[in-house]
Amino acid sequence: MQAEVIAIGDELTTGQRLDTNSQWLSTELGLLGIPVCFHTTVCDTLEAGIDAFRIAAARCDLVVATGGLGPTADDLTRDVLAAVSGQPLDLSAAALEAVESRFARRAVAMPESNRRQAMFPRGTRIIPNPDGTAPGIDLDVRRPDGGTSRIIALPGVPSEMREMWRGTVASALAAMLPDAGVFVHRRIKCFGAGESAVEEMLPDLIRRGRDPLVGITAHEATITLRILARGSDEAECLAKIAPTERTIRECLGPHVYGIEDDEVEDAAVRALAGAGQTLGTIEIGTEGRVANCLAQAQSRRQAQLPSHPHDPAPAVYRGGLVLPAAAVVQVEHESAASMKSLADRARAECGATLGLAVGAARPGPDGRSVLTIALSDGQRVEQIEHMLGGGPTLAFSRAAKTAVDLVRRKLEPRIAPS
Repeated sequence: MQAEVIAIGDELTTGQRLDTNSQWLSTELGLLGIPVCFHTTVCDTLEAGIDAFRIAAARCDLVVATGGLGPTADDLTRDVLAAVSGQPLDLSAAALEAVESRFARRAVAMPESNRRQAMFPRGTRIIPNPDGTAPGIDLDVRRPDGGTSRIIALPGVPSEMREMWRGTVASALAAMLPDAGVFVHRRIKCFGAGESAVEEMLPDLIRRGRDPLVGITAHEATITLRILARGSDEAECLAKIAPTERTIRECLGPHVYGIEDDEVEDAAVRALAGAGQTLGTIEIGTEGRVANCLAQAQSRRQAQLPSHPHDPAPAVYRGGLVLPAAAVVQVEHESAASMKSLADRARAECGATLGLAVGAARPGPDGRSVLTIALSDGQRVEQIEHMLGGGPTLAFSRAAKTAVDLVRRKLEPRIAPS
């Protein structure tokens, strides 16, 4: 079996938006053992869409597409697939009820145009969308050679597409494969080393044909190692995954911070709670990103803990200050003493046991911008220099994660084993 991935949208063909869906889907298909041979990006016209899907269906056993399932006039994927399959569009009463209920829960009248999202080419296996109003399409299309191509059409919204893939599509495709059995995924999250460096640290784990299969992806300096095991049941899969996960943790050491959907800030908040510490922050060079991600991580953690109205979970992140770049004059040249002073100010003003300070960006020795990050407990200060790179948005995100990870690395060894 070989696959083609199609990304649909004028915003993609005009370069206004980067197509990350195709990259993600190709990785997921590879983990299932389905090679992707073609990527196609197509604009929002009926003619272009029909051409793209006919070509893809003629040369591939599986076509996975994203985009064009919305309610507006330029959302034409359902019309394209009706034309390619030669089947009329039928209204699904169940799908319409699901779409209407989403609007009803928000006490909002459903626009008439949203009825289109409940229309599917005859013969469609509807893919439920738990997070949006656009169900997916799973449809078999006859090829000119008499064979069949399976077409999966998903929304273009990445979060919806990924949830639908994990909840429905991946298992359906796995069932098509020889000796399908059961598939179990495990994601190991890492930070502090680049993608190529992580691969070099692992002893021949990331190669085709391995069982269990290990894939590697990078997003804003976070590395995800995806372990995929196939077996007769879940227990067999978990038994295969365990030694591979153990090897990853042994080889990468403190670079591993969590699993599945964990972010670096989730690990830092857990480490603060486990060590009985609290944190305050002051930022100059990261525009509030450190405070934002820590506050969100704390909210996630508190939502997961048992609810006690009269005894709520203590806040380990006590808040922070975001200072303008001009504040660098207050920490002249960002010496160790001045950065410790800034970190101690974060401790004092937020009433925390630890203070984290991120200085302003300044020219580094090689011409690239650098900023200083300091963490103080009132007695000792840990200070690192972080090189900025990758464009403003990515650079600030990486810098914020590096600052948060400094907290995690300082505290994790002090947490008693569970």
